[in-house]
Amino acid sequence: MRSVLRKVGALAPVITFFTLFLFFSLISDTFFTPANIFNIFEQISALAIMAVGVTFVLLCAEIDLSIENMAIFSGVLAASLYAYLKAAHPGMPAFLAQCVPILAAVVATAALGYANGFGTARLGLPSFMMTLAMLLITRGLALFITKGRPFFDIPPVLTKIGSGAVGIFSHTDESGAVRALIEIPVITIVALVFLAVGFVVLKYTRFGREVYMVGGSRKAAELAGINVKGIVSACLCICGVTAGLSGVVLIGRLGSAQAGGLEDMLIGCISAVVLGGTSLFGGKGGIPNTIIGLLTFGVLYNGLNHVEIDIYLKQFISGIILLGALVLNVAMARIKTPDNAVAG
Repeated sequence: MRSVLRKVGALAPVITFFTLFLFFSLISDTFFTPANIFNIFEQISALAIMAVGVTFVLLCAEIDLSIENMAIFSGVLAASLYAYLKAAHPGMPAFLAQCVPILAAVVATAALGYANGFGTARLGLPSFMMTLAMLLITRGLALFITKGRPFFDIPPVLTKIGSGAVGIFSHTDESGAVRALIEIPVITIVALVFLAVGFVVLKYTRFGREVYMVGGSRKAAELAGINVKGIVSACLCICGVTAGLSGVVLIGRLGSAQAGGLEDMLIGCISAVVLGGTSLFGGKGGIPNTIIGLLTFGVLYNGLNHVEIDIYLKQFISGIILLGALVLNVAMARIKTPDNAVAG
């Protein structure tokens, strides 16, 4: 009986996704259309980049609450540095003027992610509290940089990534113009690359195997000679990098950088990873699970916009579905380890 429940639990995220997809397809004429499907992909792409790092962290049985404000800080830092370089060094090549701010922003969030890892793994602070403090730090830095004012001058390369599209299966219409039958958002392609890299690292590298071992049992990992503190630090650093990259990509999609406006990103990212079946207690899940969770999250939020429902109920419905996923997550953990209290 326990093995049957385990299998049902493993399939639950896929069943949830297809149930939601079928439900919204049946009640809305505009949901299941090529334009809307690609719109869903575009909507979840920045979240997908961030979710790669969150997957690493959750697999270690840790959590990062600073990712949303890391992304905001990264975006405003890149935009402010771009504005500074244009004004102070007008002769600088356009390529450098655009790439230097992006690189600086990602390096900064990587350093902050490493600080999260150092505080958690080396100083022994709970990741919940360490990253909560980092949330406040990055929020303060973003407010200091912007002084409450948005930046609208965004590096053009980010605008192309955030809002551009790549046409495939082109054809010539009656007027002789070449048109693409399908346009894939560039941001979606970028997200797929990060998801693919995350999958390869977790599936086929020693580091990936050690991440699962650390999340499964730290004591056993230490006895096996694994540098547990190093793995935890590395995963939180990776999470900082993906949050930073998500932030710079997002300002290209939104067309502005400001110290706010991404209030749902933290809960959305963690929700998506958990909805896919990655365990909050570590050692179980991975990038395929995260992809299912992202698609489920995207279908849910997009689908609610295609039905006649009170706008104030959308958060409530989303919260109920997330709560169901969390309950299932805990239940599956108890089935897997019946003799232990999973909170330990």
